[in-house]
Amino acid sequence: MLAPPWISVPPPGYGGVEAVVSVLTEALVGRGHHVTLFCAPGSTSAARVTNLLSDTHPDEIERSLFEVDHVARAFAEIDRGEHGAFDVVHDHCGFTGLAMADRLDTPLLHTLHGQFTPGTTAFYARHGHKAALVGISRAQLALAPPSLGPLAAIPNPIHLAAWPLQESKEDYVLWVGRFTAEKGPHRAIAAAHAAGVPLVLAGVVQPGQEAFFAREIAPHVDGQRVRFVGEVTGDVKRSLFAHAKGLLMPIRWNEPFGMVMVEALACGTPVIAFPEGAANEIVTDGTTGFLVDDEAAMAEAILRLGTISPRTCRTWVADNVDVDVVAAAYERSYRAVVRPMGRQPVLSA
Repeated sequence: MLAPPWISVPPPGYGGVEAVVSVLTEALVGRGHHVTLFCAPGSTSAARVTNLLSDTHPDEIERSLFEVDHVARAFAEIDRGEHGAFDVVHDHCGFTGLAMADRLDTPLLHTLHGQFTPGTTAFYARHGHKAALVGISRAQLALAPPSLGPLAAIPNPIHLAAWPLQESKEDYVLWVGRFTAEKGPHRAIAAAHAAGVPLVLAGVVQPGQEAFFAREIAPHVDGQRVRFVGEVTGDVKRSLFAHAKGLLMPIRWNEPFGMVMVEALACGTPVIAFPEGAANEIVTDGTTGFLVDDEAAMAEAILRLGTISPRTCRTWVADNVDVDVVAAAYERSYRAVVRPMGRQPVLSA
């Protein structure tokens, strides 16, 4: 399992890919696989943990220096057989692993974690043939270059048992994310104000987001109608999700997945989202939440949240994105990668 080099696994705070890697790795170990996790220092796992760099680099994400160093060292150890023979390398690291996959003797499966842009589309058109590729949603793969052919979509996993089902809700709606215009915190404020329901905003103001926060968010934060709680983790985060009457997702971009929607549904908290990106695959209108077109419709949907069953929301998660469901899907993909190489997996779950 090749994790990014920037943040430890699991992440101490924000870290989407690192959280996915952690949950999936623990499940694979629990299902009887021998897993080596190449990751940033400070990581913990039931897998064999191998740190390649001397420090984490949370403020230098996507700096090629550290990604290339991390991947090159991992490939060298894999080729030398320092950890025994591997059946497959599962790459979550970015672009370097895929670009160099044809130089590795062990077959590589690369998960597409990001959005397809003109630049990344050209990259995958050039290098996608070097490894097996898996997406995280049908919406993401709809924008993939045709030369990649049909690809499977395996959603990001959640360890459902770690998230509490809360059927009795408090009188607030929740927004969680990065404070950028495409994530829509200002639109969430407008919708909550129109519905007359308090809003809680959770997330860290990252470098470059200060001006947007000061202009669009801060003037509305009064501690009552709009509360800003900063970044939340652990039990505090789970409680915040569980007690909210609904999660607002007024996004205006093709988000490849949207883990916060799954986390809310796991707690029995319905989601009201704009029909962008993978929201159409995660939110079933009228069953696990509502798909709406604008702030006015979002405000109206807030008043109908009581018609959504918390247990139905959680059941959707159990059936579609619980880690055991996702791990089984990846096991099938691993075997499909190994067999064309004329090999049989060492372990079968």
